[in-house]
Amino acid sequence: MAITAADVKKLRDKTGAGMMDCKNALTEAEGDFAKAERILKELGKAAAAKRSGRATNEGRIFAHTQGNSGVLLELACETDFVARNETFVELGNALTREVLERNLAAPDEQLESKVKDTISTIKENMSLRRFSRIDKEDNEIFASYIHGDSGRLGGIVKVKADDPAALEREDVQNFAFDCALHVVAFRPAYLSGDTIEPDYIAEQKEIFMQQAKNLGKPEKVLEGIVQGKLRKHLAEICFVDQGFVKDEKKSVGAVAKEISKEAGSSVTVNGFLVYAVGEEV
Repeated sequence: MAITAADVKKLRDKTGAGMMDCKNALTEAEGDFAKAERILKELGKAAAAKRSGRATNEGRIFAHTQGNSGVLLELACETDFVARNETFVELGNALTREVLERNLAAPDEQLESKVKDTISTIKENMSLRRFSRIDKEDNEIFASYIHGDSGRLGGIVKVKADDPAALEREDVQNFAFDCALHVVAFRPAYLSGDTIEPDYIAEQKEIFMQQAKNLGKPEKVLEGIVQGKLRKHLAEICFVDQGFVKDEKKSVGAVAKEISKEAGSSVTVNGFLVYAVGEEV
């Protein structure tokens, strides 16, 4: 199978590996992208973390919470100029509200009609690319954050307190907002190690084992190396284990424990959504 420059660039954009490494991996994998990515990981040429794809179009992220429900939505367009257009922004906000008000689980004809009407006004193609719902209990609060004027990154988190009264505290509410800021800044793949699929853990162990063998390490130390790499990897991709956005020397989980002590109630991050414009889904 012929490997094209576009194929190499696509793999490079996803993995961050060098062009020649990507070309060699694709050649060895006979054009199979998943296999080529695995080869790069085993060689240590690509990060083992699940990565979101690089942006492929323009648009904006919108967040809205109401009562015990929230929605994160991506509205796509052709140019960043339109993504800043007031009419485009109004459309995105209206769509997020309607998703909650009508309790929608997927786009329908009525939502698509609103998008088409705006296309005829703005004269640029656009689409409701996706949205996700998140629900909370009465002993949880939402916090959301949309980054910058461009709105290309956005997230919603929910923070839980065993004693609902603790959610009225300013420090707990500030922590919730900082967690929303954190999820947008670091875009974790998982909430905690407990939420990761066993197959994913098994795959990473195999990759780390091959990396250790490639280094010529003795058999008796391989398992220790794999476990160390796995712990480091989980700390990079799990929300509660990442260094906190306001103090990276402490994990999010450690900061939550400090807040819990001050509030006199267990306070934990209990869920999140995060989007980036144009990422692969």
